[in-house]
Amino acid sequence: MEKRILGRTNLEVSLLGMGGLFISSVGGKGRDEACKAIRRALELGVNYLDSAPTYADSEEVLGIALEGIPRNSYYLSTKLGGRPQPFNPKDKDALRRSVDESLRLLKTDYIDILMIHEPDRPGQYDWWTDYDNFYGPVLELLEELKGQKIIRFTGLGGTTAYQLPHIMATGNYDVVLTAFNYSLLWREAEIAIFPEAKKQNMGVIIGSPLQQGALSRKYPEIETGAWWLSPPRQNQYKRLYAYLDEINLSLPEAGIRMVLSNPIVSTILMGARSVEEVEQNVKSVNAGPLSEEILSELQKIADMVPFRPFEEPFGLPFGRKYFGPGIAR
Repeated sequence: MEKRILGRTNLEVSLLGMGGLFISSVGGKGRDEACKAIRRALELGVNYLDSAPTYADSEEVLGIALEGIPRNSYYLSTKLGGRPQPFNPKDKDALRRSVDESLRLLKTDYIDILMIHEPDRPGQYDWWTDYDNFYGPVLELLEELKGQKIIRFTGLGGTTAYQLPHIMATGNYDVVLTAFNYSLLWREAEIAIFPEAKKQNMGVIIGSPLQQGALSRKYPEIETGAWWLSPPRQNQYKRLYAYLDEINLSLPEAGIRMVLSNPIVSTILMGARSVEEVEQNVKSVNAGPLSEEILSELQKIADMVPFRPFEEPFGLPFGRKYFGPGIAR
């Protein structure tokens, strides 16, 4: 599998990484299946593995799956955030305990990249004591951990397209993980995240390239409509479906290959839940970038809705009942 340099870390990471949200025995086919998927990914050349304390038992599953595999054959990334409960992002000692717990669960004595989880969403975690300079105890801890060689590099894992770049601009971080902002129909990361990453020589990791399922398959709501689906987005989806049918390309393959076509992206996190899904995603990556002609047509479709409609649910609730902002089941 192709590898790319992850910004100023100089780590050579596989173009496809294992996204940690679904590396879990919770809500899936079980721990054995999750471990098989992880090991299969490694066999096929994946060397970047992502996790977080808030991803159910993802860290524990990774630790089990990686037993017996040489530590220098892969890179581990996890995050600070959500642990221990009640969580206080300004409690430096508690944050250190969270790192120690990550090391224990992952069965390792160092973490390649430790990220601050969602530093761009104050309603989620209130990390900063100084919002003018985006400073807080977490930064002191990261520097201490680097000095102790418990972590090698630092990163930011966020979901906003315009707030995250202000934190990136401090120059304090090596890597940025941006989720939900760069895919077939959502391109907001191009506006501010990518330019700032280039300026800071930060490695770029793309999370949720298929928008956590919204771009993984065709949905009947695109034809029938839904009260939460805006007319511009519905028309955009219709055009995307028609174009991919015309060129005989599946949604998942188109989505992954579109993202890897951008050279600023170092690795793409797949949300694979099984060996079969891992193999499908690896096949898509190995097919390489899309042609300029296809990329041009996909850009035209993306430009139909250049910004999220104001009332659009952040995660489009295809196949679920939607009861208003934040409520879908």
